[in-house]
Amino acid sequence: MKETTPPLPADIAALSFEDALAELEALVKKLDDGKAKLDDAIKAYERGALLKRHCAAKLREAQAKIDLITVGDDGSISTKPFQS
Repeated sequence: MKETTPPLPADIAALSFEDALAELEALVKKLDDGKAKLDDAIKAYERGALLKRHCAAKLREAQAKIDLITVGDDGSISTKPFQS
């Protein structure tokens, strides 16, 4: 049986990578302070997991768009998909 990943909430899916990362960093700092109530900490952790998933997907999308530019011995220029 294949497990499916639920879609991201619309507010997270609409965030740019930079905005999602900034929010994730703020949540981590809030959790590190240890001053949040347990319910708030659990909600922050769950949102952080969604933000992390969104950031990872954005990075995969960007990597898929990167082309490696190569210059041949004869000076010709070509591109090929980037392989990490």
